[in-house]
Amino acid sequence: MIAITNSNITEERINEIVEQIEKAGNQAHVSRGTDRTVIGIIGQAEPTLVEHLRQLKGVESVVKISKSYKLASRDFHPDDTVIEVKGVKMGGKHLVIMGGPCAVESPEQIDEIARLVKAAGGQVLRGGAFKPRTGPYSFQGIGVEGLVMMAEAGKKHGLLTITEVMTPEYVDVCAEYADILQVGTRNMQNFDLLRKLGTIKTPVLLKRGFSATYDEFLNAAEYILAGGNPNVMLCERGIRTFETYTRNTLDLAAIPVLQQLSHLPVISDPSHGTGRRELVEPMAKASVAAGANGLIIEMHTDPDNSMTGDGVQSLFPDQFAKLLKELEQLGNLVGKRFDTPKEQAERFATWIK
Repeated sequence: MIAITNSNITEERINEIVEQIEKAGNQAHVSRGTDRTVIGIIGQAEPTLVEHLRQLKGVESVVKISKSYKLASRDFHPDDTVIEVKGVKMGGKHLVIMGGPCAVESPEQIDEIARLVKAAGGQVLRGGAFKPRTGPYSFQGIGVEGLVMMAEAGKKHGLLTITEVMTPEYVDVCAEYADILQVGTRNMQNFDLLRKLGTIKTPVLLKRGFSATYDEFLNAAEYILAGGNPNVMLCERGIRTFETYTRNTLDLAAIPVLQQLSHLPVISDPSHGTGRRELVEPMAKASVAAGANGLIIEMHTDPDNSMTGDGVQSLFPDQFAKLLKELEQLGNLVGKRFDTPKEQAERFATWIK
């Protein structure tokens, strides 16, 4: 349930309404928009409370949200959420590019790739230190050592870093080194992990489970939001269908649908979504045209010899650079923009100080 306030309501009056909600044994979540402030009421709101709120000065209306996810719903938060980390903005009209290898392999490898990501115009360095693999004998990542390597490369080249976290026990150590934590498709409904991620403020990129509905996806995000972490991004990374030509089927419709249902930024993963290098470029462009707030793309200097064996879906550095130039032009056409290198550098320098 939500209480929608008048546009001219004071901060003092909002606090008084929140106090009334909490006195009745419910939680209150305040979302300040450009025109209205929405106060979310979490819990079993008694009819007497609803009627009382409707009569309070400053309350325009009280509306029941029928969706099982409340905090992730656009009903609760009408304006787009924009997450800012060290000067990089994700969401709204901003277009963020996350690029890098499937896994961190060595200091030299991740440093060189970080340099190339930055030179191409990317803002975030991706790389796995812990790898959830389908087979137990596949390369599983190099662990905390990889986190350190990536953190150093990101700082050196002025990039944010994103890495996957697999268990609740590793959330704190991953958050110590990485700027964004990724939840992989196999962990979308690892509720212990989601609850733990709700206790920190580090942004989370939540990947859609390969057989998850939109409702299930948004309810997974709700676990993190309900725990107190508002910094969640949704990632469409392809779903499992009967088609075998591609690794997965990238659900482009998910981008505008999720943006209608939710205020959270939506990121597309054309690398895992297709599993084929030649399809990454067209699906990346299609994702931006569909309204994606960003892309996470695999790029490797020697993809044919990558330790994970996923090189077939990784772009070469020149392909990555070319794609970003074209995406900048496309973004202008659909109302999305890259922050200029100068803007990024100025904000990052401010953060360093």
